[in-house]
Amino acid sequence: MHEAAEPLARENVLITVVGQDRVGIIARVATSLAQNNINILDLNQKIMQGYFVMNLMADMAGSKIDLDALNRLMDDVGREMGLKIMVQHENIFRSMHRI
Repeated sequence: MHEAAEPLARENVLITVVGQDRVGIIARVATSLAQNNINILDLNQKIMQGYFVMNLMADMAGSKIDLDALNRLMDDVGREMGLKIMVQHENIFRSMHRI
């Protein structure tokens, strides 16, 4: 009898992107994550009065980079595209927003 394989531990981060709407925002962020083996688990985005707002949850368990390097990468992407991109570890986010 085979035992069920244990699921890989997840190392989730919440990434928030805000800025003027323009073509390619999701593609640029997603490509940067994929190039570093960071898996997008969930994503929602909307345009609010011309502003692009996106929240995504990503799993860094298999990532080629650490959280500090991801923050630097997203800062670079944000500067390049005129966006504000914030990265938080899921545990920090949950602690800050506990009721």
